[in-house]
Amino acid sequence: GSLVVNYPFDDDEQGIAIYSKSPDDAVFQKLALAYSKENAQMYQGSPCKDMYPTEYFPHGITNGAQWYNVPGGMQDWNYLHTNCFEVTIELGCVKYPKAEELPKYWAQNRRSLLQFMKQV
Repeated sequence: GSLVVNYPFDDDEQGIAIYSKSPDDAVFQKLALAYSKENAQMYQGSPCKDMYPTEYFPHGITNGAQWYNVPGGMQDWNYLHTNCFEVTIELGCVKYPKAEELPKYWAQNRRSLLQFMKQV
């Protein structure tokens, strides 16, 4: 896990980790920032320092392919084949949090979710 909003494209023609700009890149960045700005820990850009000390996401967002290459990812497929503007929101450094920690996740992301919905 991590704490970031990831937007298309998730892969590129060379199959390497490099920025892969979609035709709607500016829109995807706006959507991603709308979410991350309301989550202070995400927005700072390096939330998982203990686990990933060199990982940094400016303003808590990243182009998927720049982070790591994922050929055939669902958000790219939906964008290309159904015109669905999809982002992937990673909610925490721990992939499977304990049930008792879920209220904390809700508190950290409630405002982000509301801001994200307002983008419609």
